[in-house]
Amino acid sequence: MAESATASAETAQKAHGQAKKTVTLALAGNPNSGKTTAFNHYTGSRQHVANYPGITVERKIGTLDFGNYHVRMVDLPGTYSLTAYAQDELVARRGLSEDQPDCVIDVVNASALERNLYLAVQIMEMGLPIVIALNMYDEARKQGVDINHQRLSELMGVPVVPTVGRTGEGLKQALAAAMQIAEGRFQIPADSGQASNSSAQPGQGGLSAPGRNHTPQLAASGKVNRAAPLVISYGTDLDKALEELTAMVEDTPVFSGVYPARWIALKYLENDAEIREKTRKANPALASRLEQKVAEVARHLEQTMHTYPEAIIADYRYGYINSLLRQGVITRKSDLQSRMQISDKADKLLTHRLLGPILMLGVIYLMFTITFTVGEIPMGWVEEFFGWLNETVSGLMADGLLKSLIVSGIIDGVGAVLGFAPLILFMFLQIAFLEDSGYMARVAYMLDRVFRAFGLHGYSVMPFIISGGIAGGCAVPGVMAARTLRSPKEKMATILTAPFMTCGAKMPVFLVLAAAFFPGIEARVMMIMTLTGWGFALLVSRIMRSTVLKGESTPFVMELPPYRLPTLFGVLIHTWERVWAYIKKAGTVIVAVTIVIWLGMTFPELPADQTEAYESKIAAAEEAVAPAEEALTALLAAAGIEGLEGMDAMEEDKLSEEIVAAKESYEELQGAVDDLNAEHAAAALEHSVAGRIGRTLETITSPAGFDWRTNIALVGGVGAKEVVIATLGTAYSLGEVDPEEAESLEERLANDPQWNKANAASLMVFVLLYFPCFVTVVVTKQETGSWKWALSSAIFNTLLAFVAAVIVYQVGLLLIA
Repeated sequence: MAESATASAETAQKAHGQAKKTVTLALAGNPNSGKTTAFNHYTGSRQHVANYPGITVERKIGTLDFGNYHVRMVDLPGTYSLTAYAQDELVARRGLSEDQPDCVIDVVNASALERNLYLAVQIMEMGLPIVIALNMYDEARKQGVDINHQRLSELMGVPVVPTVGRTGEGLKQALAAAMQIAEGRFQIPADSGQASNSSAQPGQGGLSAPGRNHTPQLAASGKVNRAAPLVISYGTDLDKALEELTAMVEDTPVFSGVYPARWIALKYLENDAEIREKTRKANPALASRLEQKVAEVARHLEQTMHTYPEAIIADYRYGYINSLLRQGVITRKSDLQSRMQISDKADKLLTHRLLGPILMLGVIYLMFTITFTVGEIPMGWVEEFFGWLNETVSGLMADGLLKSLIVSGIIDGVGAVLGFAPLILFMFLQIAFLEDSGYMARVAYMLDRVFRAFGLHGYSVMPFIISGGIAGGCAVPGVMAARTLRSPKEKMATILTAPFMTCGAKMPVFLVLAAAFFPGIEARVMMIMTLTGWGFALLVSRIMRSTVLKGESTPFVMELPPYRLPTLFGVLIHTWERVWAYIKKAGTVIVAVTIVIWLGMTFPELPADQTEAYESKIAAAEEAVAPAEEALTALLAAAGIEGLEGMDAMEEDKLSEEIVAAKESYEELQGAVDDLNAEHAAAALEHSVAGRIGRTLETITSPAGFDWRTNIALVGGVGAKEVVIATLGTAYSLGEVDPEEAESLEERLANDPQWNKANAASLMVFVLLYFPCFVTVVVTKQETGSWKWALSSAIFNTLLAFVAAVIVYQVGLLLIA
């Protein structure tokens, strides 16, 4: 949509003789560097999401106008390296090489300059024009770090611009510098590139060339897409090998115009799987010669230095960066040099081996407590609104199928889901605060030790958390987040177990059952469900990693961002995005599904003879009620009590024996009417398609405590878990007669004699574990590349859920007996 709007704008400009030249910029950076904040500042709402060709990794593309240029900006995945060990690294590299941006804006965290410049060095080695946006510059200054960005620019031969992404400070200047490079107008200072000499020792780094001309080279098309590649010395052994490998690549230009020959040689030394595979396909003879030479170098390094090429390359890159920073780039205030940063002090406690996990559990429990305590009030308002809406619409419409569809199918179905929107809102609000503060990264760090014991990786933590590991997430982005895992087997185990988490779709089920059957301890119940999801995920992962997914664990390295006080605007935006997605789902998918379910619960209708028999019984019962009601009303009037409402407001012992007897007679007769109405509704529901399915499944599901109504809800939940509550809302609404006595679903379940704590707990466990929603199954297929894995996982999850539910129900019956 953004691109079509851009095309229209360009057409209008051409008509006035003011056509703007299109320039493509790539936005790169480490995770937590502020890259996404900068992208949002640049493009605002003029952005859309698309998948990289052939890879299920999303990329954001935005547009903006800058002077006489129309800028197309591509937000690359956050990555620490361009060696394609993980999918995010591979995608970022392809975005830089194959898309051929006119310039790259590399957003670096000024507080962690050495680590962040590692990516910038690799981009420069690719021969790409680059601007370094020295982001979070204000935080670096607060920590006592003073960065001479002009000196750094001179030494590297590229523009270096201080920026503060959250306020937008410096971002316009960084964009202007990128445009200068794209136009070929940026010239490096005369003394640049002299960071160090070619005699640098390991860990010091060096340049084998006297400098780096960053003036971009024009391609044949006239597009600016290349600068002279940065050439770093990697020591005597590797420099010699690089010369030989580069000569081989140049003689047979497999990657001509895409990658520099020396860069290809470097990738071979770094054991880059993608580059090796591409070379084998394009020129097997060249691939064989390159691999033979690399094997010789690796053997020599192992024998002489007990190391390997990748380690040497990383060591010299960091040595080059250190040599830059030591040349008057960074100075630290003496009074702060020895002081521990606030984040480090906090981490001493919050990530402590023993206290850290205890505090983490306390934070989660507190979050649930606040959710139920504070959210209960607005939840009551929403329930009252839908009760009023039910009563109003019922009073305005004549009895019939249309009234049943609107009241029972839509209002009560969707209302059952939206009734818990306030609780979801408070849950998301707290999660957004924890994410923006930097605490979530600490959770991943602490859980890495636990995950490794179960055959998973530290990076598996974030997919689990995104899927709902701290409640309220979604398995779809959680499964997609597993792309960051380098090991295919660890990635597969993570993808297949992430749906066990307490996602936002399951939350309404847990919330309504906890409120109905475990009043006063709802937070404790929610905590138990969250830990149960984690427990099953880890257990199943351990089983898979010991059987079908055997393999060694890979090391875990993660950057812990500094703690920040989240901005109110940022927290509200993140909360609103999630709540709005929940509401939209209720107003679209849930409405559609509840209508389909209502149809399944309504048709075919009871045969006419059975309907007439029920109606005649109900009419006879109502005739018996009328005189009893008149007699009771007369007695109340004589006693000065205003109607049945006045009687209900009085205590029983204050009523005369005559009134009490008349009241009991009336209630008994009215109860008979209600029972007949409920029996009629139940018979009609059982006769429907949905009822027959539910009854058929009841023979299988009864050991888990599920009746036929619950079975209908669980079948609908395969599409989306919120439908479980919507279906129960519709099923119980179809049996309701008097709209003025409408109850919330929570009250209906609590008052139903067929429900108890045992089958409530059983249903919660089953919903937690069984068949993921349909969208998750599709995404699992995309990520694993196989329907076999996706469907077998869904079937296994359902069988596991059923076994667990049976155990919970049977044990629960023993406990409440």
